[in-house]
Amino acid sequence: MTLPTATKRSGPRGRRGGQDGRAGRAARDRATWFLVLPALIPILVLSVGPLLYGIALAFTDAQSGRTRSTQWIGALNFQDLLHDTLFWDSFRIGLLWAVGVTVPQFFLALGLALLLNEKLRMRWLARALAIIPWAMPEVVVGIMWRLVYNPDAGILNETIRDLGLGDGRDWLTGLATALPAVILVGIWAGMPQTTVALLAGLQNTPHELHEAAALDGAGAWRRFRTVTWPALKPVALSITALNFIWNFNAFALVYVLTSGGPGGRTRLPMLFAYEEAFRYGQFGYAAAMGCVMVAVISVILACYLAGRLRGGEDT
Repeated sequence: MTLPTATKRSGPRGRRGGQDGRAGRAARDRATWFLVLPALIPILVLSVGPLLYGIALAFTDAQSGRTRSTQWIGALNFQDLLHDTLFWDSFRIGLLWAVGVTVPQFFLALGLALLLNEKLRMRWLARALAIIPWAMPEVVVGIMWRLVYNPDAGILNETIRDLGLGDGRDWLTGLATALPAVILVGIWAGMPQTTVALLAGLQNTPHELHEAAALDGAGAWRRFRTVTWPALKPVALSITALNFIWNFNAFALVYVLTSGGPGGRTRLPMLFAYEEAFRYGQFGYAAAMGCVMVAVISVILACYLAGRLRGGEDT
């Protein structure tokens, strides 16, 4: 008689247990959202909110001036952008800048990371010195390199004169030298973060694989190609994509060095949008430029993520 009684009572208990389990999960979900909100609210307020406001502003004729009314003009700003040769010139310069900084920066950082990964004497000091540019604000870096490039008393021109290679030149105001000079500064300033990321990837590579490859007679290049690079490739792809996005959106460093000159030769898209908004007061037009840049970065990210997902499926 006890077995049927126990069987009859197990049904309600099971239902109560399921209800308690769902209630417990709901409570945990509420607790999770409660913990996430302090980090989520600043993102919504400081990132998502301004982004949506900027998108809405791009469809208006907003200009500076407290008494001027703002009108909705639809896609007129984007139509004007299609025929704005100055903007597309700045876009081309931005791509040249981003590629010219990102690619050499990666290869130089890779070589430095491989060197710092070796068992060298005073390696800790070398690693500390390697990240000094990363610890310096971009404004300070720009001022420092303006002094280096100074045509009269800069260390670069002084060295050229001491070596008898000429009288030097004004690197930041020459039409042919301004962009290469700024790209060199961008490489120097951004290389530490790439080096740190690649060095972390190198240290996560199992040392036993290198020892096994060495026992099989593999040389240094073959060990790098078959052991080091496959383990380092995910980190390399990630940091390269991020560097390209950061460099394309660069502002402070180039603004301090050249302010977009000479003759617009270093006017990056972000500088162009800044001038339209805060020098000429065309807020709606500048917001449309920002939307185009966000769209380009989104396409680049989508292509990158699609390639990563496709690569993950192949493996």
